[in-house]
Amino acid sequence: MTTKTNKVMALYKKVTSYPFGNHIFSKMVSRMAPYFGTVKPYVQSLTANRCEVLIKKRKGVQNHIGTVHVIAICNGLEMAMGTMAEASIPKHLRWIPKGMNVEYTAKAGSDILCVAQVHPDQWQVGDLYVDVKAYDTDGVVVVDGKIKLWITEKPVK
Repeated sequence: MTTKTNKVMALYKKVTSYPFGNHIFSKMVSRMAPYFGTVKPYVQSLTANRCEVLIKKRKGVQNHIGTVHVIAICNGLEMAMGTMAEASIPKHLRWIPKGMNVEYTAKAGSDILCVAQVHPDQWQVGDLYVDVKAYDTDGVVVVDGKIKLWITEKPVK
């Protein structure tokens, strides 16, 4: 199912047309859901049904062995999923997360690209499983998982 550009996608397109637009948009999303700001995420790319969020490796997101902490990565994956969902969901539907299942597949020793993606046909009432993956700078998947959303119809006003 395709839908015309919604408010989040329109905002993204408008803001990113300016210098430092992706940085500004990333800050805006982090203000809407302040916990995301703890990893200083950068929305690198947003299209219908896909979002890429970059988390820079820095002391504030590292664990005791010097790799990016998996909870920081999960935070980035959730931001990617939420931003993608808000920018992609058809207007007659709404979503809420129900759970996250992830596997740690490799050490996260570099900056991390968090990607959330669905197929357009998945936007149906019921459970929707969003594929989420986190990649290091060599393209190695360091976290692989799914975020389960509950999709319902919006109440008629």
